[in-house]
Amino acid sequence: MPNGQANNDPYAFVRALSRDWSFLARPEQLPPKADWRTWLLMGGRGSGKTRAGSEWVQGLALAAGPKSDLRIALVAETLGDAREVMIDGVSGICRVARRMKPVFEITRRRLVWPNGAMAYLFSSEDPEALRGPQFHYAWCDELAKWRYGQECWDMLQFGLRLGAAPSQMVTTTPRAVPLLKKLIAESDTALTRIATADNRANLAPGFIKALSSRYGGTRLGRQELDGELIEDREDGLWRRVELETAVSRNAMATGRIVVAVDPPSGSGRKSVCGIVVAGGMENGGALVLADCSVEGGTPAQWARAVVEAFRRFDADRVVAEINQGGDMVTAMLKSVDERLPVSTVRARRGKFLRAEPVAALYEQGRVRHAGYFARLVDQMCDFGPDGLSAGRSPDRLDALVWALTALLLEGTGCRACAGFETLLQLAPHHASRLPLSAISALQEVFA
Repeated sequence: MPNGQANNDPYAFVRALSRDWSFLARPEQLPPKADWRTWLLMGGRGSGKTRAGSEWVQGLALAAGPKSDLRIALVAETLGDAREVMIDGVSGICRVARRMKPVFEITRRRLVWPNGAMAYLFSSEDPEALRGPQFHYAWCDELAKWRYGQECWDMLQFGLRLGAAPSQMVTTTPRAVPLLKKLIAESDTALTRIATADNRANLAPGFIKALSSRYGGTRLGRQELDGELIEDREDGLWRRVELETAVSRNAMATGRIVVAVDPPSGSGRKSVCGIVVAGGMENGGALVLADCSVEGGTPAQWARAVVEAFRRFDADRVVAEINQGGDMVTAMLKSVDERLPVSTVRARRGKFLRAEPVAALYEQGRVRHAGYFARLVDQMCDFGPDGLSAGRSPDRLDALVWALTALLLEGTGCRACAGFETLLQLAPHHASRLPLSAISALQEVFA
């Protein structure tokens, strides 16, 4: 439409915008501006990945000019997926093509545009089908689900050899498969993350709320909705699946409640003060009530967060590690509430050694979680023998270890305290004969 006519007809201008993908798309659905051979668009279900892939392919065909020998590979888990999702799906190429619409030749498994550009369909179940053909571009859908992923990918790379800058787009929901992890690490990969919630305007009302309430914070939810690549360490002490089964929203802490604190070694935006609240249960186990950790806070800020957690959960005691900060930790906490009951602990063994007995408690089913504590679980599952999680000190995990150690392993929980009181009540005549030094020793054991 001539510019003058478009300017004189606002309705025509609006109609034109409604068909302009560069205007309709969210920024993460458009190709990265930096140089790349592989554009990896990794996101949740219904996040708009397929639409982005279809528009990219259609845009390539349109940009090829009135006559073109452009060749594109369309690779899916199966041929059925290629047709039902990439071609004829709600966001497939034939649906999004507003002009110069391609024709799908079923028997030849290809799309043909009026200008001569062609796109061929391939299945991950048949890598050998990619041996021979050559292409300018490729769109790979749900790569993390491919049956013969590495073999199919390798064959595609050999065929991606036409034009000045052959490239490929990968749209997938993340799964911790070796091929996807390798692809993310490659220097010529441009990674874009996209979440289901970002596309809420195009989804059924209530869909996001319903799935978030059911799967929010879980491994499955973070993978299928948030588009996060979630994986466990092979040499780790915990597994995500096992921790998800430990969640019990109806469990109650009926015994002693402690707030454990692992102060950061420094300050700044990336510093984290681990603050975990846990309480004893009637069955002799422990319930992790909350992860109240503070990121990037000052000492005054995390001290206030500790006191707030103590009051919120009506806790009995604060357990604070003093390896980092020494007496300053107690002083900072007391500056917020001078009556705050604080017990200090000092780590004398490595983090991994201290965590192993706590991991054994989980294996025995003696620890439950009152909710999905995603960042805490991340640290637990990425924690290894080097004492680090994601290359950093696991502050949240350290606080968890101190809390559960206090409740279940070192006798600072309600059962141990009750044990000392019961000892004095049941045998007062023996207790009266004990020297003060012995009573002090017993108090230290049970305190």
